[in-house]
Amino acid sequence: MDLSDILKRPEGKTLEFKRDASSPKPLLRTVVAFANSAGGHLVIGANDADRAVVGVSEPRLLEERVANLIADAIEPRLLAEIEVVPWRDRHLVVVEVHPSALRPHHLRAEGAAGGTYVRLGSTNRKADAALASELGRRTVLASYDEQPVPDLSYEAVDFAAFSQSFADAERPVRREHLRSLGLIAKHERRMVPTIGGVILYGVDRLDRFPDAWIQVGRFAGSDRSEIVDRAELRGLPVIALDQALTFVERNTRRGAEIGRLVRRDRIEVPPVALREALVNAVVHADYAQRGAPIRVAVFDDRVEVENPGILLPGLTVEDLREGVSRLRNRVIGRVFSELGLAEQWGSGIQRMTSACASAGLPAPEFTEVGLRFRVTIRTIPVATPSRDDLDQMIVDYVADPKGRSTAEIAVHIGLTTRATQHRLGRLKENGVVVAIGSGPRDPRRRWHATR
Repeated sequence: MDLSDILKRPEGKTLEFKRDASSPKPLLRTVVAFANSAGGHLVIGANDADRAVVGVSEPRLLEERVANLIADAIEPRLLAEIEVVPWRDRHLVVVEVHPSALRPHHLRAEGAAGGTYVRLGSTNRKADAALASELGRRTVLASYDEQPVPDLSYEAVDFAAFSQSFADAERPVRREHLRSLGLIAKHERRMVPTIGGVILYGVDRLDRFPDAWIQVGRFAGSDRSEIVDRAELRGLPVIALDQALTFVERNTRRGAEIGRLVRRDRIEVPPVALREALVNAVVHADYAQRGAPIRVAVFDDRVEVENPGILLPGLTVEDLREGVSRLRNRVIGRVFSELGLAEQWGSGIQRMTSACASAGLPAPEFTEVGLRFRVTIRTIPVATPSRDDLDQMIVDYVADPKGRSTAEIAVHIGLTTRATQHRLGRLKENGVVVAIGSGPRDPRRRWHATR
């Protein structure tokens, strides 16, 4: 164990410091929260405020005491690795907790209803009944939206709406696809809708899941004191996604903010980043929670996309940035993947980050807020959008007032048509070029520079 590395890190989702173990209840809550979330290290003998290593007296006795506390106070029984670690002339006790396959764990004295905790940032949060249920589902590899709704007929899933959503995908669908995609399932010898089927295409979807919609708002300035535009998008998720995209794009047109002393350029949100954030919010929302829909807030300097549900057990924000992904809603994820809206390989976060970097924007920010997850995309540039020599050749070439065709551009930069199309698509997503024509197959379609 590299203690010096641990001491350099701030407290967070997987790390907490305790000066001593004189108050066992906070210590035990942290152990429970680690086991129910992404695991972590509890370091006893160091201050969090100034990271001063005070050490512990009689470390071996403390090691035994902590082991007994964990064994006696937590249910189901939890095994943690406890180690006495020397540091200069002092000793610390480090408790390493792994994500548990037996979750949800709780404090025996507080009971399952009141003593189940999860880790949010550097704090422990009491889990409500819905979150505790999700913790249990994850241990049996089941997702919430795969559960059947036994009191409904399979006809509660609107097949016409399902077919229409696949119209642009140019893929014919049949009723048997409802079952293969998990929108309906067999339950006690009859076919019934799944929760995912009801959320995506249910005839009376909002009666069952009143929070399965998207709330969008445009605020003046950088706080929520004044709202200037709003909408409630209560249609089917596939339709609501497009409406949310349109709303944000309308409210983040490229422009400038003129201050008393400085001028700050503001650009549109990169379409790739915005699309990924919205799709992820719908796919990973915890629809078992009640009280708040998916929310999209547009400010002068950022866009926030927020969904109910914290990260799944075992995941951290750092995992997301490295491409680790786990679906909360497998049915919704499967359907969105078939529609070409989402991929199931964990690349969405990396695409968001790359799109922001290409546009000269800071990397997206990911935070757990209460029992919700928020993605923040800043719209004030911090750098010149990244562009290599070939990209610059394209931008200069299409600056001609008449524009240029894809074939002309390919010859000019010396690449194949396909490679050129890929570059043009990326430049278009960054708002640098635009194609004018009736569609991709229009022989008179031309590319133009936007700035």
